[in-house]
Parts: sequence; C-alpha cells; structure tokens
Amino acid sequence: QVQLVESGGGLVQAGNSLRLSCAASGRTFSNLAMGWFRQTPGKEREFVAGVGWSGNIRDTASVKGRFTISRDNAKNTVYLQMDSLKPEDTAVYYCAARPYVVVRTTLYDYWGQGTQVTVSS
Repeated sequence: QVQLVESGGGLVQAGNSLRLSCAASGRTFSNLAMGWFRQTPGKEREFVAGVGWSGNIRDTASVKGRFTISRDNAKNTVYLQMDSLKPEDTAVYYCAARPYVVVRTTLYDYWGQGTQVTVSS
C-alpha cells in the first residue's frame, strides 16, 4: 500500500504561481512513477505530468513550459511547480503512483485525496 497526501492548493490570480506537493509513504518511493492529474466537474480526469523512477518526465501540451514536475527521493515527495497560471487551470489536482513507468492514462494504483486549485481572472 502507498498513501499519498497532496498539499499546496489554493486561490491565486492569473499569472501567478503555486507549488503542489505530494508526500508518499508505505512503499519504496524511488521505485514509483508519480503522476499529477486534474479534474473539473463533468470532465474526465486529465494527465498533467509524470516523473518515472529513473527521472524521465512526461507532460502534456497544455502545461508545457509553465508546469514543472520534480521528485525528491530523500523526502518521498513529488512536486508540481505551476507558473503563469490561467483560469483554465482551475481544477482539483490529484497525485498518483504506480510502479516504475509513467503512463498518461489513469492506470495508477494509488491516488491522493486531491487539492483544489482555483485561478481567478
């Protein structure tokens, strides 16, 4: 079992930044691929970015150049630095984990409870 706890969400104005954190426990963190997803009401959960056990990164076109994912294996934590935020980034952001390799689908074994990010115009 892996427990994931997100933090760092909140209300910000467009153009500003937020950093989300996801702390993991219960399994060897360095063997996990970590992903960030987001979801708005009535829509499917969307892949935002992921970092594999080896450090390889995948992201999506809508956040490329604005969002940066990173991991700190010593702290069992993955981060999502979100810059130049836009109102369309408003969503509940979820952290997820699966063994080794990032995938862009929701095929992750473990999920956090989510943190709300609201970007005002």
